[in-house]
Amino acid sequence: MSPAHPRPTADVKPHARNLPLRVGTRGSPLALVQTRHFLSIIGTFCPVLRGMEVFEEHVIRTTGDAVQHRPLSEIGGKGLFAKEIHEAMADRRIDFAVHSLKDLETTLPPGIVLACTLTREDCRDALILGPDCAAPDPADPYAVLPPGALVGSSSVRRQAQLLHARPDLRVGMFRGNVQTRLAKVRAGEVSASLLALAGLKRLGLAAEAGVVLDPEAMVPAACQGIVGITVRADDIELRSLLAAIEDQEARAVSLAERALLGELDGSCRTPIGGHARLLPDGRLHLTGLVARADGSFLLRRGLHGAPGDAAALGAELGRSLRADSPSDIFA
Repeated sequence: MSPAHPRPTADVKPHARNLPLRVGTRGSPLALVQTRHFLSIIGTFCPVLRGMEVFEEHVIRTTGDAVQHRPLSEIGGKGLFAKEIHEAMADRRIDFAVHSLKDLETTLPPGIVLACTLTREDCRDALILGPDCAAPDPADPYAVLPPGALVGSSSVRRQAQLLHARPDLRVGMFRGNVQTRLAKVRAGEVSASLLALAGLKRLGLAAEAGVVLDPEAMVPAACQGIVGITVRADDIELRSLLAAIEDQEARAVSLAERALLGELDGSCRTPIGGHARLLPDGRLHLTGLVARADGSFLLRRGLHGAPGDAAALGAELGRSLRADSPSDIFA
């Protein structure tokens, strides 16, 4: 399956609705880069919407951004990166919103829909290395880390996989935007950290990745590297426009990964990974992972099928992983 070829849609008539169109976004440097890239795509494929004066950015501070001293698992999970944005949309203070899809909950509030997924950036995780780390070893990506090293991460998914591979390591809570985390590693607060390579690339910081981890070894978060756009369900004009610019491959893999997450009732408290990709023969392959945060249990399993059955594939793999995992993992 190849990505859709976006095209302008004659159904969207900006002069018939209030301008500017108001786009909601978080205020981090990465969120703003993603939002402005999305607006450039709209301008490319719908010339009547070309020019930033047609759009008005609304930076919305979410609870997930405001509370930096506690793990997400303690304050309500990934939905806290979108709660206030959803509220602004429901109140008609914004017209659509741009999200890192991995931070968007699997069940959206009534009246709000995921209308568009954009072409996926590199989904892999990367190790950010501090000054006390060794030179990378192609045969062992974790050999760069000194024995007993402290690794900064707020992700239980990353923690579980790291500790499963290297039980001697320690993982400390690490929050903040990309630049903040990079600065903490450089300052020696931790020996290393883990970040999504997609974010580094979008910020022009790919060179900061000391070791890029294979997605079958460090299974990414579901929808990592994908940007998703939400709108009100009753906004038919914007939904029509967004359907025209959607990447069909991103839609298929995100459907599979979000269905996997939904079946496992995934939250920030449960280490869950999901990675779907299209095979050369056109089939969709999905890898799923469930683990304990301390790394003492880890189950990785794969399944493949037709891209048109992406959601069913994700649900089937989720049921399989749940059936063969200790029940306390999902408590």
